[in-house]
Amino acid sequence: MNIVIDSNVLFSALIKDSLTRKIILEYDGQFLFPSFIFEEMEKHKAELFRKSGLSQEEFDQLLIFILKKTIIVPTEILYPYRKRALEIIGHIDKDDVLFFACALAYLNSFIWSDDKKLKEQSIIRILNTSEMKEVF
Repeated sequence: MNIVIDSNVLFSALIKDSLTRKIILEYDGQFLFPSFIFEEMEKHKAELFRKSGLSQEEFDQLLIFILKKTIIVPTEILYPYRKRALEIIGHIDKDDVLFFACALAYLNSFIWSDDKKLKEQSIIRILNTSEMKEVF
């Protein structure tokens, strides 16, 4: 089973010592992120750091720990899956196309996201944090 983590889940884990962070830190497997998530993170890094209440060192250590549990999927690998991903999610949220492409690129994948509207499609399985707790 492959778990693609949406940016809202990653950001939540960085901001707050919560169930989201606990699941990520305690999960024995690896997660998948499309590489563009770093662009998103860079745009919001100062805000994420400020909201976290962590020291710079603690924040950096947490991010490094999460990244060690992650396979970063280059955008080039996702290109062949973008068209299909756009068909699935484009009418709902074009910003999530690469997360869906990532789930299509890896067999037996689902997306962990707390974005309710992503469940409006039925092709890719979406689990929210509460559902992740039940699975793990």
